[in-house]
Amino acid sequence: MSFVRQLVYSVCLLLLLLFIGTLGYYLIEGWSFFDALYMTVITLSTVGFGEIHPLSHSGRLFTIILIMGGVGVAFYVFTMITETIVSGQLQDFLGRRRLEAKLASLHDHYIICGYGRIGRHICRIISKEVPFVVVEINPEVIKEIEKDGFIYLEGDATHEDVLKKAGIERAKGLVSVLRSDADNVYITLTARSLNPKLFIIARADEEHVEKKLKRAGADKVVSPYLIGARRMALIILRPAVTDFLELATPEENLELQLEEVRVRPESDLVGKTLQESGIRQFSGAIILAIKKVTGEMIFNPPPDYVFEADDTVVALGDREGLARLEEVASGKKRLSDFK
Repeated sequence: MSFVRQLVYSVCLLLLLLFIGTLGYYLIEGWSFFDALYMTVITLSTVGFGEIHPLSHSGRLFTIILIMGGVGVAFYVFTMITETIVSGQLQDFLGRRRLEAKLASLHDHYIICGYGRIGRHICRIISKEVPFVVVEINPEVIKEIEKDGFIYLEGDATHEDVLKKAGIERAKGLVSVLRSDADNVYITLTARSLNPKLFIIARADEEHVEKKLKRAGADKVVSPYLIGARRMALIILRPAVTDFLELATPEENLELQLEEVRVRPESDLVGKTLQESGIRQFSGAIILAIKKVTGEMIFNPPPDYVFEADDTVVALGDREGLARLEEVASGKKRLSDFK
C-alpha cells in the first residue's frame, strides 16, 4: 500500500471513530452534537478531562467500549500520520504534484530523452532560453536532475505513454541522446508518429545509423564522435578558426556570440535592403547568413539584399547589440527608435 493510500486510510478510520463516538453519545445520552463530539475527542485522545455531563450506566459502558476499541486505533492513526510527515513522504508527494503541475503547463517545449553526459550539457546550455522536460529512467540520475533544478519525468522514453505524459503533442521539439542507437531510432519513430510537426534531433554513435534515424523521422542527426574528430582535426589544421568558433559559442560570461533572429512580418526590416536597414550601425552585429523559408541559405548576403518576412538572420555580435536586432526583427521596436 502506498503512503498516500495509508494516509487516506488512516484519516478515514479516524473520522469513522469520531462519527461512531459522537453518534453513540448523541443517541445514548441525548447530548447535543458538539458535546457528543467533544466527549469523543477527549476519550480517544486520553487527555484525562472529566465527563462534561454525568454518564448513565449505558453511557459508561459505551465509553469503556470506545476506549478499548478506539484508543489503540486512534494511536495507530496518529502514529501513521506523524511517521508519514517525519519520513518526508508527504514532502515527496507534494513535490511530485508541483512537478506534475509544471509539466502540465509546458507548451512549445523540448523533450530531452536521456540525462547522460551529452543530455546534461544540453540542458545546462538551453536552460535559460527554452522550456524543456527531461525524461530519464535511472533513479540515481533522477537525483542529479533534482539537484540541477530541471523539470523531469521518470520513465522509459521508448514507451509511448511516457512521451505523452511529457506533453509530446504540444511540444516543439525532441532531443534523443540515449546511449543505445536502437533506442534513439525507436524514440524517433514513436515521436514522429505522435507529433508529425515535431522537430527531432537524434544522437547516432555508428555512422550507418544516421540513415535509419532520418528514415525514422529525425530532422537532424548528430554523431558526437564524428563532431569531436572534426573539431580536433580543425584545431590541427585551422587553429585560428577554432579559436574564433570557441569565442562565438554562446557560453556564460562571453559577450560575443552567434545568434539567429527571425524577421516577423510586422518588422521594419521587411522590404528594406541590408544597407538601408543600418543593422551594423544600431546593433554592431555582423550578418553572416540568411536562411529563407524555403530552406535556402544565403551566405554573406550583399548590401542590396532585400529582407522578406520570416527570413532567419544569422548574426554575430555582443549580447546588447543582438538584443536590439531581435527587438527590431520582432517588430517590438522600429528602426527610427535607434536614430
